[in-house]
Parts: sequence; structure tokens; C-alpha cells
Amino acid sequence: MRLSNVSFRYSRRGPWVLRDVELTLTPGSVIEVTGRNGAGKSTLLRLLAGIVPPSRGTIADRPGVVGYAPDVFPVGQPFTVTDYLDHMARIRGGSPDAARALAIRLNATHLLSQPLGDLSKGSAQKIGLIQSLMASPGLLILDEPFAGLDEQTRTELPLIIEELAAGGGTVVVSDHQNQLQNFPGADHWLVENGTVTSRTGERSPASAPPDGAETPQPSASPPQGDRQPSVSQGDERPSAFQNGERARQVVIEVLVNADDADDVEQKLRADGYLTRRTS
Repeated sequence: MRLSNVSFRYSRRGPWVLRDVELTLTPGSVIEVTGRNGAGKSTLLRLLAGIVPPSRGTIADRPGVVGYAPDVFPVGQPFTVTDYLDHMARIRGGSPDAARALAIRLNATHLLSQPLGDLSKGSAQKIGLIQSLMASPGLLILDEPFAGLDEQTRTELPLIIEELAAGGGTVVVSDHQNQLQNFPGADHWLVENGTVTSRTGERSPASAPPDGAETPQPSASPPQGDRQPSVSQGDERPSAFQNGERARQVVIEVLVNADDADDVEQKLRADGYLTRRTS
């Protein structure tokens, strides 16, 4: 699969999120995608999955079966978990038996009779993973798959990824928690300033906007899914300077569910924010 001169923006006059990206994904590869929130990681994953087309450039030789698990699973659907998975199996040509086998591996069998709307974030994440895997995808795209998962599932998911890659599948994972940082043989991409850089320093040639367009300024409101997070329950940030002047900083309080607090705090710290937990 190859991305050639791929650029993307969400509107005709909007800022370029990705510019002139050149990437090649080989069968059997596992790729960890990192970068700050708002850099374009989720956008890159949607392009790879075929959910959105590039604004410019081409994406060729995408595998015929693509599995995609978004970072936020859409629980607002009138199904039980079993009904949803059976419905997705009919649409995608997967097997209900495969879905139930995955439910066993991901410690999710107790969820099968529950309505989707009753699922916690971690439970919903498991169902998103099951639907992405049950049709034996040639390309698997996972956006923050480890968020909210229990220890058993955190241990099992890398094994599933390894099995899929060993069978010739390609796996791309965006992960704030760096669970695949030491995954054997994995490639690592950094999304930053509209470019994609590999761990070896190979950089997508994106130093200038396509066709001589003006260099985009940072967007005040990044597209949904690539939003810059707010500082959560934080102390004042250390002094910072931009262009020789002290940067303006604020403290923003964010109220989260206690079960999600660890994941939210890890993401904020990974993005360079200081946090302070309060009860």
C-alpha cells in the first residue's frame, strides 16, 4: 500500500492537516503512530482506512478487507452487543463465531447481552476492537486501542496484533500510551507539523504546502478527533517563551469519570501538560 503526495484538509480554504505525505506500508508490518493531539494522527489513520479521501495525492493498493477501531466507539446505537456484532458480521462478511471467539480472548463475554449505550469506555473499546478484527482484515487500523482496557486485554491485544502481522496483515496503531514502543520489528512514525517522520529519520517531503499554497497557521479549532487537549486539574505550567516573549498560559479544570482518570492523565502528560489529581 502506498501514499503518494497525499495532502489533506477538512475544507477547501481550511488549513492543511497533512502535506505531501509519501508512505509505503508492506504486508506483515506493524506501525506505531505517535504525535501530540492535534498533529493529525487520527486524520492519517482515517486516510489509511479509506474513511476520508485525500484532498490531493493518491492512495494505492489498499487491502480489500480493512478493520478500523476509532478512538471513541459510537455507543449511541439501538443494539445489544450481540446484535451489533451479528449485524456487523453480515455487513462485513465476518463470522459471528469469530466475534464470540474474540470476545473470549478480550475478556468481553459478559458484555454480549448488554445494550451498547450501557457500556463503559473500556468495555466499548473492546467491542470496537472485536468488530475491527472479526473479518480477518488485511489492514488493521487502531486509534488509541489501549485506552481504558483491563490488564488482561492489554496483554492479549499485542499478541493478536502479532498474529495478524505474521499472517501477512498490516497493522497501524495510534497510541498515546506507547504500549507498542518495544514491539519486536515495529516501525514508528511521528506525525508533526503536517509531516510524517520514521524513527530512522526518513521524512515525508512536506516542508511546503502543495502547489505553492500559503503555509497554514495553527487552527484555533482542530478537526474533531485531532483536538488539542485541555490541561486537567493542573498546576500552572513552567515559564515558557515564544519568539522571546513569555507564552500566555491558563489552567483549565476537566471533570472526568474516576474510571477514566488514569487514561486521561496519561494522555495529558504524554502531550507535555502538568496535571494534579484532585478528588
